[in-house]
Amino acid sequence: METPEETPVTPEIPNSPEKPKINSQDYRLISKANDDFESGNYDACLEILEQLELLRGSDSKLLHNRAVAKFYKTQCRNHDELLKSLEELDDDKTLNRCDLAVLPQMTSSPPPDPGPSAMIPIYNKAVIFYHRHMFETALLTLKPLVQKLDNCDECSIALIGVLMLRLLLATNRLRKAYDFLEILLQKLGTSTLTLTAEDSNPQEVLPGIDENLARCLKLLCMLSMVVNRKVVLVPEDGTTEFSALKAHQYYIMKDFQMAAKQLKKINVDSYRGGLYNHELNTLIANNMGIIHLRVRHYAIAAKFFQNAIIFDKHIAANLRQAELHQMSSVRSCEILYNLGIAMLHLRRPKEAFQSFLVPLKTYHNNPRLWLRIAEACIMEHELRRVAEEKYGPSSSQKRVLFSNRIPYTESSQSAAVPEPTMPFAALSLRNALFLTRAYSHQVNVTTSSEEGNEEETCKSIPTDNNFCNPSGPVTKESLDIMLSAIYAAYSYVSLRLGDYVTALEMAQELLKTDKISDAHKQVIRLLAHMYAGEALTMMDKLAEARPHFEPTFVSTLNTFDFETKDWHLKSLDAAQNVVRYNLAVALNLKGDFEVAKSLLNTCTHPIVASKVFALKVHIEKTQAAAASLIAPRI
Repeated sequence: METPEETPVTPEIPNSPEKPKINSQDYRLISKANDDFESGNYDACLEILEQLELLRGSDSKLLHNRAVAKFYKTQCRNHDELLKSLEELDDDKTLNRCDLAVLPQMTSSPPPDPGPSAMIPIYNKAVIFYHRHMFETALLTLKPLVQKLDNCDECSIALIGVLMLRLLLATNRLRKAYDFLEILLQKLGTSTLTLTAEDSNPQEVLPGIDENLARCLKLLCMLSMVVNRKVVLVPEDGTTEFSALKAHQYYIMKDFQMAAKQLKKINVDSYRGGLYNHELNTLIANNMGIIHLRVRHYAIAAKFFQNAIIFDKHIAANLRQAELHQMSSVRSCEILYNLGIAMLHLRRPKEAFQSFLVPLKTYHNNPRLWLRIAEACIMEHELRRVAEEKYGPSSSQKRVLFSNRIPYTESSQSAAVPEPTMPFAALSLRNALFLTRAYSHQVNVTTSSEEGNEEETCKSIPTDNNFCNPSGPVTKESLDIMLSAIYAAYSYVSLRLGDYVTALEMAQELLKTDKISDAHKQVIRLLAHMYAGEALTMMDKLAEARPHFEPTFVSTLNTFDFETKDWHLKSLDAAQNVVRYNLAVALNLKGDFEVAKSLLNTCTHPIVASKVFALKVHIEKTQAAAASLIAPRI
């Protein structure tokens, strides 16, 4: 099934109280202009509009129609000029909005009540913003029209409703979309059950609107129900749209094998070819990548995402020359976001970092994206540190025994170009922390504020927690877990950068965290104690640091806490050895050498073997130097 593209429409020019009445000659010209426009003869349409301007003078309705005709004359490419014309009309205070009307055909009969047609210029602007991925701007533009749906005819209600549904779904306002859908269908005299019934014909259910628009509304109705986990039977009629929707439904039900099989049923070669085939290939490759990412086949997922980017480049290659409706088909931001996640799982932080930079330009208010960027920076630092420990540090660097602080090295790259470094990780985590704290206050939306009568709901639809676009809405629990991850990462990065005050502050916030699952609580406590103890040690507050290094709290860890991939601590014994070693370091700095040495003798795990040896040598040298100072001299 082909869904109708959202394209600007051209209105009729009815009577206006400021202009002379439209006579029969004017109506013939209007009818001829409409026929020429519908047949694609835009030059003739523009000539007739010029004749009307000579006969009746220039007004906002003629200017609007002429702008739309010129837009179609450029094969729907010069949308900037159309938007500029619409903005000028919007700024024109002489515009009598209540005089604009839209008719399926222009006839010589008097026009009907023109009230609802004031929406056409605003609707056209919202369509342009939608295709240019300016979804929030489009929503703000369309909002006044949605609030006045009761004054519209059935066709206008369907047009505005379809665009509003697309915008709500595109911005992950899933609950809003479903609530608005129910109100919309009620205004159209039907319901979700009637429209989505197995044997329902959308043209019969909605006889007052265009057939393609009715089928599109049915598809959006099913999509809204699927993403909101409502029971709906998606037909398998062989069309691309319903096949993709069926795969989406299987994915939400966690039947990933059936979701992949459903996507494979889409025969790309059987469609019209050209750009449309690239869109289908992009959709299939991206969705297959998401399925493999979900089942932890990260290498296969990354390959699918890379293929999706290749297909998407064909769409974006001539974007300046593309038609307006083709611009909304470009999905490079979302695909690169997915690719970055796969690269993180594959421990390829540089590729992940570069992938995240592109969606960051669009989704800079996404705290989860900032956290992922910081994770890529931390992973790159860890890989570099492991390589240095294996092959030795570079000749220009010196090792300091009791400091993990990163030495300053001059980069060959410009400071204006982001790099996966620890300073950039600190910047990313600062942004993530600010955004997450701000969003945490918005999550607790009471259901009482969402209740109300139908008219109030149309004006104020319930709020979704869509803080992490392009990802789905987040729950309070996932936001708390993300906040804990930010605290832990921020404390670690601050330690490496020598910002011990911030490291201690973040570790203390992490210790206060109690709104996380039991599966993460013990690991979070372990990290918080280690980071707090190290920060206090480096701040020469050894008495305050020592309680954080007591091995007693490590005994509460269980086997599941050590199943995290690529985590160095793989057993309870390893964790206890790390804690005892850190305690020995604190005791050594305090001057309790004998107690420190006895603790080091209990640290036998390979994870701390080299550090234990170095610390023992240091203690022996320190004791020998102290003994030589007090030895009798001749």
